[in-house]
Amino acid sequence: MPNGYWIARVDVSDESKYQQYVAANAAAFAKYGARFLVRGGDHDTVEGTGRARNVVIEFPSYEQALECYHSPEYQYAKSLRAGAGDADITVVSGYDGPQPTA
Repeated sequence: MPNGYWIARVDVSDESKYQQYVAANAAAFAKYGARFLVRGGDHDTVEGTGRARNVVIEFPSYEQALECYHSPEYQYAKSLRAGAGDADITVVSGYDGPQPTA
């Protein structure tokens, strides 16, 4: 079964409120086995539009990624993020099929 992922793109407008969200979301992420693969860092938007901050979070499965998002723990954290910026979050299933070869 492939892993699940959150792909988030965020523009933070109130750093103090956003940090409250970050502190609160840890409970949901720990409960659902989340692991950060990307958390901010340098980036270049080479096509389309981007946001200031990019995050990729890995979960043991797509189902757990969705359960985490809809969990009471994460919904509480999300309520703290309101007014702290704008976010796009997509939950996707990983791919475990064939890869390109030379």
